[in-house]
Amino acid sequence: MPAPQRYSVVVAKDYLKFSAAHFIAYPGFREPLHGHNYQVSVRIDAELGPDGYVLDFGLVKRVAHELCRELDERVLLPLESDCLTTARTEGAVEVVTADGDRFRFPERDVRLLPIAHSSAEELAAYLLARLRDALRAEAGGRAFASLEVGVAEAPGQVAYCREAF
Repeated sequence: MPAPQRYSVVVAKDYLKFSAAHFIAYPGFREPLHGHNYQVSVRIDAELGPDGYVLDFGLVKRVAHELCRELDERVLLPLESDCLTTARTEGAVEVVTADGDRFRFPERDVRLLPIAHSSAEELAAYLLARLRDALRAEAGGRAFASLEVGVAEAPGQVAYCREAF
């Protein structure tokens, strides 16, 4: 008997993007605060469903777009950093680096993320986890072979995170 065929859907629309400020910090190093116009792509591998789909493109586009909107025009701050201390105070988020640099942002302008660094790689992993959970909740029990999210911080500069199931 032949092996089951695998199919992929890839969504890489112009509107799957977000603009955000960030900086990378690790012990002994901190980048200046700067921003990127990030572009997001999604790839899902699975067997073909009885409806002829891997997964409805519309569902993937909607969920990915909602996640991009959550990050758009925000300062992205990692909560699991080993050299940044983050605190919420009086409607603001204050960040202190290991070297004593202080940043204070209005809370509504910040996204606190459960990552260690706000690198494109860790943003891809964060978005993959959020996308996986949302698609599982809305995809009617469909099984995926793998899910991959790409985050480009500039043209020709993409980090991918892939998870196989």
